[in-house]
Amino acid sequence: MPAPVNRLKQRLLAGETLFGCWLSLADANAAEIMGTAGFDWLCIDGEHAPYDIRAIRDQLAVLESAASEVIVRVPAHEAWIIKQVLDAGAQTLLVPMVESGDQARAIVRACTYPPRGIRGVGASGARASRFGSVPDYVTTANDRICLFLQVESRAGHAALDDILAVEGVDGVFVGPADLAADMGHAGNSAAPGVQAAIRDILTRAAAAGKPCGILCLDGRTADYLDWGARFVAVGIDVLLLANAARALAARHRG
Repeated sequence: MPAPVNRLKQRLLAGETLFGCWLSLADANAAEIMGTAGFDWLCIDGEHAPYDIRAIRDQLAVLESAASEVIVRVPAHEAWIIKQVLDAGAQTLLVPMVESGDQARAIVRACTYPPRGIRGVGASGARASRFGSVPDYVTTANDRICLFLQVESRAGHAALDDILAVEGVDGVFVGPADLAADMGHAGNSAAPGVQAAIRDILTRAAAAGKPCGILCLDGRTADYLDWGARFVAVGIDVLLLANAARALAARHRG
């Protein structure tokens, strides 16, 4: 029995455009609720939200039966956290702040078993192999992993062609807020220079045949789709809750 098919990877390779939502509440119950909302994909944000490996594992477990595909954003490039998240059952990873082809190659190696990479072979006791009940997990997992790298700085933008050319990189993801800050426009991803950089990243990724995603909270989804975005996050669970609660309170207090 092989590792599970990566449905997100399949759908992107089939040319679908997918819409998702960020999970930042770091709560399994909230994640399970979000799994019923109908998004194509959900991203467990292990970079900025208060997650540890147990919380990530618990959310992967409750989302397993959801129709939404699951991406896990790890907090850093470190091989140890990539290994833990993969062993916890993640099949699609998003790695932040990638700025060179060398970094991209190191991340691919961290995601893949030897001799191709350096992922430690501990699957027999891991959730990823259903605790040893998927006997062919180790021999099939490499091809079932989907890896997205975030381009969210001037250095990452400059190295885009090198990053896209790395075998094992399935796509890239634009971080508008970090890119804007690095370009001197903190808090203003709508600045013309930032938008020009985003358009360049999206169009070049599309030309290279690699799907590119973006987080869009500013109403520019149509522009990003026109420029080549293939998977777009259109919300964050924290903001959905906060905005709905504030609006409800304001309506009744008013």
